[in-house]
Amino acid sequence: MKNIKSIITLLVLLSTISFAQTNWKFDVSHTNVKFSVSHLVITDVEGSFKIFDGSVESVTDDDFTDAKINFSIDVNSINTENEKRDEHLRAADFFNTAEFPKITFVSKSMKKISENKYKLVGDFTMKGVTNEIELDVKYNGSAVAWGTTKAGFKLSGELDRFDYDLKWNKLLETGGAVVGRTIEINANVELDKK
Repeated sequence: MKNIKSIITLLVLLSTISFAQTNWKFDVSHTNVKFSVSHLVITDVEGSFKIFDGSVESVTDDDFTDAKINFSIDVNSINTENEKRDEHLRAADFFNTAEFPKITFVSKSMKKISENKYKLVGDFTMKGVTNEIELDVKYNGSAVAWGTTKAGFKLSGELDRFDYDLKWNKLLETGGAVVGRTIEINANVELDKK
């Protein structure tokens, strides 16, 4: 009877350990969220968001395939190095930040496709519209610095801005668009283990 109680106690302890969640926070000073879109069909305009936050929960922190990711961007922090353009992007023609101040991402799955590459799928919400998107993720590894375990990732993907009711545009004399429909997303992320 004593052995059975010991085995049950051991199993309970092991299950608690194996399912303990590891929490990570975004190191915002070493993370960036950037985008680019074509302009006049001949060049790209690049921009970034300066204010964002999020969290990552993982059961197996050395693998991240079970990661639950929540990420939020303050759209008013948009920066394209041109204040007049940024004001237009905040206005109703584009993001309408007065009504929709946040962009959010909530993960659904993170599938490992090779040693350090993943496909991240989740719900992306912008201007009140939610669509599922897929991002390519490269896991750059982890390191311990100043007593904190850190993990680094590079994310990239594309979305059609028309899918999110960002449809403002003007046509050129030649028929081309002033602003392209496809938005390229790039982010470098550094996480700190809590």
